[in-house]
Order: sequence, then structure tokens, then C-alpha cells
Amino acid sequence: MTRRDHGAFDEALISGYLDGELTQADAQRVRLHLEDCAECNQTADELRRLKEATMTTEFRTPVDTQWDETPRNAASRIAHNFGWLLAIAWVVGIGAYLVWQFFNDAESIQFESMLGFALLLAFGLIILSALIDRIQTRRTDPYRKVKK
Repeated sequence: MTRRDHGAFDEALISGYLDGELTQADAQRVRLHLEDCAECNQTADELRRLKEATMTTEFRTPVDTQWDETPRNAASRIAHNFGWLLAIAWVVGIGAYLVWQFFNDAESIQFESMLGFALLLAFGLIILSALIDRIQTRRTDPYRKVKK
């Protein structure tokens, strides 16, 4: 039988048959086709072997320390903490400068000051929304008592 005669019998349909995902009518149609078609029967055997190999393959589960998102050694921990310290110092410094500029030059608020305030407000709102979500989720989190 040539590929043209197969019609809708492709790997996806045969795979669906092997997984038991077809309707009874489609499954019967595929079963009858597989009885008569050596090429599709070979494809079904290959897919069966592949499914069996996939289902019996064992995977090594990584230890908990590999899942941890915190830095693993002293150098990366120092870099991580110093980076956060610099970011916080930058935000506080910019905020203090903008407040100082606003009070010293109140009659002519500069465009840069408004942009700076908007940027700080945006960061603050993003952090506030994340904090609110964390607090709300903490109450109903079913995994909060799970220890690694």
C-alpha cells in the first residue's frame, strides 16, 4: 500500500490508538487498518517500543540543594548580597535626591524630578503588589509547612 492510500493514518492517529485516546469507531478503524498494512503496523510497533522505553526509563532526582535558588558558595553569596545592597542604596539615594530637589526648587519642578518620582513610584508599586500577593498567598498556601 502506498503512502497515498493510507489517507488519515499517520503517526499521530496511530499514537492516539496506542494511548487509548481515540473514540471506539476510530480505534476500530485503526485496528483494522493495522491488520492489513505492514508499513503502519511497523510504525505502530516502533511507537509501542518508544512508549515502553519512555515509561520504563528512570530519572535520577536531584538533591534538594540543587533546587535551591540561593547562591551556593561564599563568593556568589557576597556578590548577590552586595548587588541587592547597591540596588537598594541607589533607590534610596535617588529618592532622597529627588525629595531634596523638590523642596529646594519647589516653584519650578523639573521634568527629570517628575520622571524620577514616577520611576520610584512604579518600582514601589511593583514591590508592594508582590508583597501583598505573598501575604495573601501565605495564609492559604498548602505547602507553607513543608520543609526541604
